[in-house]
Amino acid sequence: MSVRHLLATPAAAYILAQPDPVTVYGLTPARLWASLAALLALAGVVIGGLAMARSAGRFGTGRRGAIVALVTGLIGAVIGGVVVGAAEGGPGAGYGIVGGYAALVLGLIAMVLGGLAQVRSRRTG
Repeated sequence: MSVRHLLATPAAAYILAQPDPVTVYGLTPARLWASLAALLALAGVVIGGLAMARSAGRFGTGRRGAIVALVTGLIGAVIGGVVVGAAEGGPGAGYGIVGGYAALVLGLIAMVLGGLAQVRSRRTG
């Protein structure tokens, strides 16, 4: 029997039509979104921390840095919440739940730091 005949069988067609299994180490779209949201939220934490630590006038500080930290934290937390809400499995299932939780927590921290920096910038300036 030739390879051509083997590929023409219904069993071969069924096997070839199956989607690739998700590997533990593969990058799925959900993992990509969760990773991007976590990186965005992490940037918000850094900018919020700089806004709290330094005086007004440097990059990422003052009122502008507080607003950037608030916005990036909000976007990261929302995307992380959507990823966590849409996940149908736990860690390693390919749904990006670990990155979603990281984005959610980092986004909330960024929003708190941005809010504190906003209050501080109103008080001092």
